[in-house]
Amino acid sequence: MTNLQEIENFLKKEYLPIMQNMMGLKPHQAKKTFKELWISVKNNAEKEGTLDFPAMMGNTLLEKENSDTELKKAFAKIRNHGVRDDDIRWWWNMHDLQRRMMRKLDEVFIYSLFLNFTKNEGLSDNEANLKIRKIRPLFGDPDDLRFGKPADRPLPDELRKRVNDYIIQRGNKDPEGLKQDVAACSSFNAFIRKLIRAGNL
Repeated sequence: MTNLQEIENFLKKEYLPIMQNMMGLKPHQAKKTFKELWISVKNNAEKEGTLDFPAMMGNTLLEKENSDTELKKAFAKIRNHGVRDDDIRWWWNMHDLQRRMMRKLDEVFIYSLFLNFTKNEGLSDNEANLKIRKIRPLFGDPDDLRFGKPADRPLPDELRKRVNDYIIQRGNKDPEGLKQDVAACSSFNAFIRKLIRAGNL
């Protein structure tokens, strides 16, 4: 993908079905929501000066890791959470807008769950947040203290694909087993970290 239009078209093709199937949006609603999100992430990238970041940065960053002290330190931090070279390549080889759009859509989906739990199920804000943490993985800054103990804190973005692939595969083969294993942990993230420690993810 070499230009913004190609990236937009690629993401639209990927995300419109997800927005309709998982968020229950009608086709015209999904298109409208996607356009709003696309404009938002593009504007943010322009403001932060990342719009022209090259794709395939993962390969370059891994090559520079041993000679760049700050980069080595940053990668060592996420490796402590189970991130591998392939995870770094997958995440950082994407265009900046792809990464931003993935995060943004995740935020929207989480917010829609939050609204459903508070408006339709009558849960308090805190109860809704705790339920969300029990039923799906959350990604972001692993040092985010708002999530309490380390096991429950956000997973590095680099783990998104590996985690999602596992959930889909396990969910298709053993949905009840997956549900029970997650329920036995304090959060979905704690479950994922348990799998990583055991070498099962």
